[in-house]
Amino acid sequence: MNDAVPLQTLEEMKRYYQSSASEYDEVFNRQGRYDQGSELNARWFAEWDEVFAQLHAFHLTGDVLELAAGTGIWTQQLLRSASTVTAVDASTEMLAINQAKVASPRVTYVLADLFSWQPERVYDALFFGFWISHVPREQLDAFLRSCWTWLRPGGKMFFVDETSCPTAAPDRSVRRDRQIEARTLSDGRSFEIVKNYYEATDLVAACVRARFDITIRQAATSFLYGFGTRLPSEGDNENLSHR
Repeated sequence: MNDAVPLQTLEEMKRYYQSSASEYDEVFNRQGRYDQGSELNARWFAEWDEVFAQLHAFHLTGDVLELAAGTGIWTQQLLRSASTVTAVDASTEMLAINQAKVASPRVTYVLADLFSWQPERVYDALFFGFWISHVPREQLDAFLRSCWTWLRPGGKMFFVDETSCPTAAPDRSVRRDRQIEARTLSDGRSFEIVKNYYEATDLVAACVRARFDITIRQAATSFLYGFGTRLPSEGDNENLSHR
C-alpha cells in the first residue's frame, strides 16, 4: 500500500512511549498540563468509570494476556478477576512503573516489540488498552488474527481506545498524514507515532473477519471499547500448548 506506515515511524513510536512513561499517568489523572477544569475532568472520569464497569462485568478470568501494558492502570483492574496476568510492553520504563505500582506475584512482565512478539502458549483472555489505534491499518487484520491464535476457543477479548474526537490534551498532535501524528512531550521533544481513529463499524468488520463474536460501544465523548469471544474455525485445534 502506498500509505503504509514506514518502519522508522514504528521505531520512533517506541521511543516516544519510552520517553513519555514518567508523565503518562498525568494524562489519566488529569494532572498538570492535562488538567482541563472540573467540568471536563468529571466527564473524563465518568467515561473511564463506564469502561471499568464494563470490563469488570465482562469478567476476564484465568490467565490473561495484556498487550501494551503501560504503567499498570489496566493491569490493576485485570487483577480483580484474573488468576494471572502476562503484561507485555516494548518500554522498559513503562514496565518498571507498572511493576512498582502493581507489585503482584500474579503478574509476569515481558519486554517485547508487539509487532514481532509471539507467545509460547495460549491464554484464557486478552486485553489491550489504547493499543489498537497504534496498529497500522494495513496490519489490522493480521494483528486481530494473531489475537485469535493467542486465545483458547471461547477465550475472551476486551479492548478500549480513543474515538476520533477525544478531549483535547496539550500533546494532541499535528496530523502528518492518514495514519501518523506528531506528539510533543513536556520537555518539548516531538515524536511521530501511528494513530488511527478507527470507526466502530470498521473494527466490528475486522473482528468478524478474524473470527471474533464482538460487541463495540462508544462512550459519550472520548472512548470506544469492544468485548467478545474467540469463535472456533472448522477443524479448530490447539497448536500451542499450555505451559
